[in-house]
Amino acid sequence: MKYLVLIPDGMADEKIEALGGLTPMEKADKPCMDALVKRSFVGMVSNVPDGMVPESDTANMAILSFDPKVYSKGRSPLEALSMGLTMQDEDTAIRCNFVTLTEEQENYEDRIITDNSADEISTAEADELVKAINASLCDDVKHLYTGLSYRHCLMWKTDMDKYDFTRPHDIIGQRIGEYLPRENDGGAEFLKIMKDSYEILKDHPVNKARKERGLRPGNSIWLWSPGKKPQLPSFKEKWGLDATVISAVDLIKGIGICAGMTSVDVEGATGNVHTNYDGKAAAAIKAFKDGADYVYVHVEGPDECGHRAETDNKVLSIELIDKKILSPVYEYLLGTGEDFKIMVLPDHPTPVRLRTHTITPVPFFIYSSADEKQGVERFDEENAEKTGVYIPDGYTLMDILVK
Repeated sequence: MKYLVLIPDGMADEKIEALGGLTPMEKADKPCMDALVKRSFVGMVSNVPDGMVPESDTANMAILSFDPKVYSKGRSPLEALSMGLTMQDEDTAIRCNFVTLTEEQENYEDRIITDNSADEISTAEADELVKAINASLCDDVKHLYTGLSYRHCLMWKTDMDKYDFTRPHDIIGQRIGEYLPRENDGGAEFLKIMKDSYEILKDHPVNKARKERGLRPGNSIWLWSPGKKPQLPSFKEKWGLDATVISAVDLIKGIGICAGMTSVDVEGATGNVHTNYDGKAAAAIKAFKDGADYVYVHVEGPDECGHRAETDNKVLSIELIDKKILSPVYEYLLGTGEDFKIMVLPDHPTPVRLRTHTITPVPFFIYSSADEKQGVERFDEENAEKTGVYIPDGYTLMDILVK
């Protein structure tokens, strides 16, 4: 038996007036998903436990069968692992975004965050900004490491791994003052490096050149999601499956690596709507040919479109995932003559209206070539909910898929 798990990150949404009162899943032309869901076990699942933040680390851990309440230690340590960084016990990894703040206000606290990704700044440009931060603000206690695009990792020798930072994508369009680290609860050093970063970055040549090209600058760092060294059980020991993870996002790769899965990098995979869909499909097929029993393909595009309030691009990303990833991998599995199962679901919703994640349950389907079911007409939120099937703990989905 072979298993394909496809995660269109943040695909679930609300009904949108601009789409004629449809959700992006309802609007998208996705013939492969809609054909499979007719013959699948279909329902809704909650991947984020009550009381936990609806982040991709929590949700993807659950889908991979690891209870987030037991294993979640923040996303940054997992990203650090994917980046090849070695964490010591005294280290705290902190996610560091390059963000765009308005510049007309005199005080840092009065600025408004307009983009949590600095217009999805390129990795090469971001690396120059990382070098500037390290040269001016870092030392033997803390060091900033370049990740992908706007996502980077600040390694800090501190015990403040539980500090309650605000997620930047939650406050787009808002004044940042009330969301900054606070001096009276141990956040003074975090606040200082964020404020100082603005003075270094606002006139940096990289940002001047971006403005000249009509792009938003990465004129400040934003710290969030700290954590200590992560530990997960072996996926193979737990399930007896040789597993591969395919993602452009360090967080997802880090979860896979931490669980002993093979992580495959795809050239041209970006983490946004303009990614190498064909390359991801080819990588999944190659993984199966090379002996993988279980292939986990994560696609960030719908989530980024949700954060950026790009309704049409969110629909487009769903269509491209269906056409360029799901369809060819399904056809390959069908042609092997071996039994297989396919599970498709978003990890969490990222509604365009809110531009951030929510804890709302998401639709899923599980297709089995050896045991077809009576499913639903189309794969979307409303049809999945109508089945009445609800899985309250996402980490139990693997039991349904495998057993």
